[in-house]
Amino acid sequence: MIAGIVLAVIVAVVVIWAIATYNGLVGQRNQVEEAFSTMDVYLKKRFDLIPNLVESVKGYAAHEKSTLDAIVRARSAAASAGDLAERFASENELSGALRQLFALAESYPDLKANQNFLDLQSQLQRVEEDIANARKYYNGSVREFNNKVQMFPSSIIAGMFHFERKPMYEVSNAAERENVQVSF
Repeated sequence: MIAGIVLAVIVAVVVIWAIATYNGLVGQRNQVEEAFSTMDVYLKKRFDLIPNLVESVKGYAAHEKSTLDAIVRARSAAASAGDLAERFASENELSGALRQLFALAESYPDLKANQNFLDLQSQLQRVEEDIANARKYYNGSVREFNNKVQMFPSSIIAGMFHFERKPMYEVSNAAERENVQVSF
């Protein structure tokens, strides 16, 4: 009789633990998805600002067509990216192209004085800061989720219900880690 009660209590504790662990994993997965969606909103804002920025620069720097074309290509690649790895890579490429654009703008005093360009640049810089913060939030959420998926004993439940590790957002290559060089 007592052995049956002890066994029932042990089974109940294991079931409660399994349910709590599963619910925790679901909550963490949802937090990762919410973090990605937050980042995605800011990426869309940046995406929408780029055509206006490119148009304002065109009149001043028409002979810098290759830089402007690189931005347009990077924007198109970001729009058509498929999986997360491809998406992250194309967003990194777009960030690099925008850094080149702002470095290019330093060479054009009239452009730097243009209020429309300055407003767009300011908006884009704020969005870039928001994107950086959203990436930090995303990576923190992914870290928490991946820890839960990989650490014992929650890894048992994660394996049973096919919870997979999520990718971190990382800068894709060494060139993007360097400052843009501006020379006059």
